[in-house]
Amino acid sequence: MPLRPISYYGERAILYAAGCHQGRIAVIGARAGGAHGNPRVRTWRPDTDGALTEVPAEFELYGGPDAVSASRIAGGAAGWLIAGARTGGAAVWRSPDAAGFALVDDAPGLASDSGLTTIATDALAVPDGWLVGGAGRPADRADRDPFVWSSADGRAWTRLALPATDADEIVQRLVRVGAVVHALGVRGSGFQAWAFEPRAGSPGTATGAGQWRAVAGFGATGTGAVAGVEAVAGGAGVLLAMTVAADGHRLWRSAGDGASWLPVALPAEVSAGGDTSAAVTAQDGRMVVTIDDGVAARLWFAPSGPV
Repeated sequence: MPLRPISYYGERAILYAAGCHQGRIAVIGARAGGAHGNPRVRTWRPDTDGALTEVPAEFELYGGPDAVSASRIAGGAAGWLIAGARTGGAAVWRSPDAAGFALVDDAPGLASDSGLTTIATDALAVPDGWLVGGAGRPADRADRDPFVWSSADGRAWTRLALPATDADEIVQRLVRVGAVVHALGVRGSGFQAWAFEPRAGSPGTATGAGQWRAVAGFGATGTGAVAGVEAVAGGAGVLLAMTVAADGHRLWRSAGDGASWLPVALPAEVSAGGDTSAAVTAQDGRMVVTIDDGVAARLWFAPSGPV
């Protein structure tokens, strides 16, 4: 896709997150710079001719003294939502059309409070609003607990605690398959899957009734590298997760319920490191795997299939 940057940092940005809705895409990118070397975050929106144009934004919309992260972006019927954090805790940015975002920080239930320091890592559109995943660190503990927040409009948020242990836990990715929302992240020395199942007759997965449960743990994070779930994808009878740990990037596959996970051999081995990345997505029985080994980016197609 042609890119139309409008700023110095836009011309140099690395695009790291994308959201789609009904054939339209919006993208987040950033480039470190300035006196303190902090990321200069930018977003891009689609033009009528198919190009991506950088969206003008004031520096402190994503940066400034309160900046922490702008992590992931999601598109839905209500527009676009970016999940991230400010110094005051978990925050989101809203837009009806990706042509300009408004920051929602210090929102009760979403932002940090006297008992919990929060961070948001991923966003997901659901039929009746939005979900945001992340974690919170209680004031009297060093480890984090996993949380998901729900909202009908992206302004008012409700905090939902996921089943937790005394290990450090965080939700890093969200995906919806049918009526069930799956959350994946890290629990202690391994990866963890949670699932939300709405009650019969519930209007949806954001504000309806239901419960979260811890479904399964898998893999090992190892030592010496920052571990995490890089991407998740789902389809009929299958869940896919791309992780990074001390032993490199790995692909995992599960049946639709996420109750057990098996490793899938990648077409190319790639180690963990700041210049490497891997991702997976799936649709219509086919998965797409992208791998960047720090030298070149490559892409493969394969059947996703049920487990």
